[in-house]
Amino acid sequence: MPALSPDQLDDLQAFLKDWLRHTGRTQADLRRALRAASIRMPVLVDELHRTYAQEGLTGLAQRLCGVEALWQGEDQVVEYGEGSMPSSPSIDASLGQLDLLLEEIRQQDLA
Repeated sequence: MPALSPDQLDDLQAFLKDWLRHTGRTQADLRRALRAASIRMPVLVDELHRTYAQEGLTGLAQRLCGVEALWQGEDQVVEYGEGSMPSSPSIDASLGQLDLLLEEIRQQDLA
């Protein structure tokens, strides 16, 4: 089972804080998306660390992409109601960046 080093865990926590700030989300939003037990950052990081231990870096990236997609869907329902849901360019750009990260990870796994 792979494990993240203490430095990698610190980097993951810094990434999560920046990501939440950039997307206008809170730790409570991330807790709901991850179905974690608490909104505390160490609990959220631990939840993602378990994903990494079970599925590796690709699984971790896929889980974060899944959270981003969930949030995108929530934003569209709130903004546009239950009817048609046009995309938001800023959310699409953010999701695109996570997709690029996932693709880069997959290429590294093949190398």
